[in-house]
Amino acid sequence: MDFNVKKLASDAGVFFTRAVQFTEEKLGQAEKTELDAHLENLLARADCTKNWTEKIFRQTEVLLQPNPIDHTGARIEEFFYEKLDKKVPLRTTNGELLGQYMLDAAKDFGAGTPYGSTLIKVGESQRRLGGAEREFMQSSAISFLTPLRNFLEGDWRTISKERRLLENRRLDLDVCKARLKKAKVAEAKAAATPDFQETRPRNYVLSASASALWSEEVDKAEHELRVAQTEFDRQAEVTRLLLEGISSTHVHHLRCLHEFVEAQATYYAQCHQYMQELQKELSSSNGDVFPNTFAVNPPSLSAFSSTSPSTSAAPAPPMLSPVRPTPCQADTLKIEEVHPPAAGTRKAKVLYDYDAADTSELSLLADELITVYTVPGMDPDWLIGEKGNQKGKVPVTYLELLS
Repeated sequence: MDFNVKKLASDAGVFFTRAVQFTEEKLGQAEKTELDAHLENLLARADCTKNWTEKIFRQTEVLLQPNPIDHTGARIEEFFYEKLDKKVPLRTTNGELLGQYMLDAAKDFGAGTPYGSTLIKVGESQRRLGGAEREFMQSSAISFLTPLRNFLEGDWRTISKERRLLENRRLDLDVCKARLKKAKVAEAKAAATPDFQETRPRNYVLSASASALWSEEVDKAEHELRVAQTEFDRQAEVTRLLLEGISSTHVHHLRCLHEFVEAQATYYAQCHQYMQELQKELSSSNGDVFPNTFAVNPPSLSAFSSTSPSTSAAPAPPMLSPVRPTPCQADTLKIEEVHPPAAGTRKAKVLYDYDAADTSELSLLADELITVYTVPGMDPDWLIGEKGNQKGKVPVTYLELLS
């Protein structure tokens, strides 16, 4: 091993002089070279960028992996796979795992039972939700987390290294300034004209020799100061260029943020679509088992018939799909064969838009007026509605009866 004692001693000396200068500055016993205002603003902006980028990065990781235990385990697993130069395997999301449990339970309960068949439908939907979540996590990690991590682990480390080097150059410059100041004071003191009447010739010779030595020391200190000033200016310029690159980093992170929002919007839109499809499927298939499961307090027909126009109140907006007629009701009720009764028709105002699920239903638009009536044997949650030459079933919860 090549062990250079001189270099080690020199480095130790430089470190000691820097430490002394730093301590004296903190105690107010030494002057400190201040950076220009532009560079100080760039440093403050860089620190702000680093702090907030780190917080956003950490919290986004928590958003994508809420469980802190799973998050820590996932990070350790990623670390080992990265060191082994292997691809990280796809992880099963919580939604996919829940869906698989439901499907396995349906096998034991029996797919032909109402509970088992519903478990299959919900389990499949949960698996689709889990798949959408996994795609969202992958796209967010690539388009948003990776650029933030690259900045923190790459660009910011380079900036921090150059800032530390700039601080060392600044300390060296101030050490040279202090050394030159002391040398000039000593030179001026040694060059003071001695009193020949009271000073012996030997002392005068020694004084002249000391003056010459301090003059050489001043020249040496001035040279070291010029070198230190040059190195400090060069390092300040390098640091300034790196700090000005923060603006480009902001632009890049802004583009990544847009991509993250797009991925999140796509994910939530997929989840909303899957849940609407599941809701419709459960409403249509299980209406005969639980007829009021997906209705929000539907009022009975008798309540509508006994309510006067002055006291009728608008029902609350339906939160879920209205109850569909049971299969046997759909078989017995033929819309084309239904005729309005001689008496008992009423006017109704449509409260919300409604899209017909099949040809037996009537599509509605909010605020339009239609004629409604009922027929024997019909589900009380539905009425027959007519507007123009169109006729079909309409849900009671979407109407406000007027007369």
